[in-house]
Amino acid sequence: MSTLNFTLMATSRLVEARIILRIAVTGIACRGFIYCTQGNDSANRDATPPACVGCGSKLSEISMQRIVVGISGASGVIYGVRALEVLKELGVETHLVMSKSAELTIHYELDRSADDVKALATEVHAVRNVGASIASGSFKSLGMLIAPCSIRTLGEITSGVTSSLLTRAADVVLKERRQLVLMVRETPFHLGHLKNMVSATEMGAVIAPPLPAFYANPQTLDDIVNHSVGRALDLFDLDAPDTHRWTES
Repeated sequence: MSTLNFTLMATSRLVEARIILRIAVTGIACRGFIYCTQGNDSANRDATPPACVGCGSKLSEISMQRIVVGISGASGVIYGVRALEVLKELGVETHLVMSKSAELTIHYELDRSADDVKALATEVHAVRNVGASIASGSFKSLGMLIAPCSIRTLGEITSGVTSSLLTRAADVVLKERRQLVLMVRETPFHLGHLKNMVSATEMGAVIAPPLPAFYANPQTLDDIVNHSVGRALDLFDLDAPDTHRWTES
């Protein structure tokens, strides 16, 4: 066997092992791993639905593609609402938990009710129900997105002292080593805020403030919101349709 053939075989086995490991942990294989088994030809990828190397199922048939969405009371609830809309469009199962402050913010910032927002989710959990399924590590998911994430929510997560299902669910995601993305909404920051963001990062969370990317040449406020939400969902290997990439802008 030539050195080249041996290297290719070893690489293939390594990729397959990584896919199987990811399936064992999260229940699905990410799109990047799936595509690399089908070659780099984009036409080939688009021709048929990608299949999971671990079980052979089509991506659409893998039931564990679900995510927890948290909405806190910080300004910018549109980010959480848009995430729910995009995830619904992608066919991802969503589990929503909102703080009471978030419901008030929805009333002030959006032309819709809290019930309208809840209707976007697959399942809604009461913020005081600490016995909900998402409060347990046995609840498998891709992870949790908190959009927006208030400074109070950030502080509870970093302290580990959680007072509601919103922060308990985030704590569970961290302890299970799943993805936790915090779209922190505050400005300016004082040192305590910055230290909490450092602590959350050290614990495994991703701090992803909703900062506009002007290379996408946004024309409306919706364009800015869509891009920030799309970049946050990128962190879960989910491809939002209205996300403009650098080379596409």
